[in-house]
Amino acid sequence: MSAYIDLIRPRRKQATLAFDLLCVLGGSLFLALMAQVAIPLWFTPVPLTLHTFAILLMGALLGSKRGTLAVILYLAEGALGLPVFAGGAFGWARLLGPTGGYLLSFILATYLIGYLLERGWRTSYLRTLFALMIGEAIILLLGTLWLSMSVGMDKAFMLGFVPFIPGEMVKILATALLIPTGWKFIHCKALTQSE
Repeated sequence: MSAYIDLIRPRRKQATLAFDLLCVLGGSLFLALMAQVAIPLWFTPVPLTLHTFAILLMGALLGSKRGTLAVILYLAEGALGLPVFAGGAFGWARLLGPTGGYLLSFILATYLIGYLLERGWRTSYLRTLFALMIGEAIILLLGTLWLSMSVGMDKAFMLGFVPFIPGEMVKILATALLIPTGWKFIHCKALTQSE
């Protein structure tokens, strides 16, 4: 099965590569933009951002391959000095620092979300919700484990996991409602046009 973006992907072979490259570039820019919607929390080194909302959407909209490539490009942009990380941060120090585990976990989370939704999970609210929860769990668990190398596991759990659960659940629920509804709308529209 395909991702949302494949609905508008050109059929001509010459145009598909350019389209895919634009999707990857656009995905990395979208992720950079969502990273700037950041609220620093005084009690934790992990900022509250719309990063994870972007990851949930990119897995669904771009699919496993293009979505993952967009995340890799985003991380490379930040590592090479572009101010794309939360709060305009950049560089290897940010990527490999205490909160780097969250950033690096985006690769696996995006791929898994895209993979599951491409395999038909996107047509059911419950399966979509479960796919998004798996992706979100990967981000929080890997990020917390990485953070624990700097502050210890107990402190990492209280600083990098617990405070983010309510906000992440809102993002998951919002995305879980959008994805199957979008596919149902597209399917109904396609049936109407074919009559």
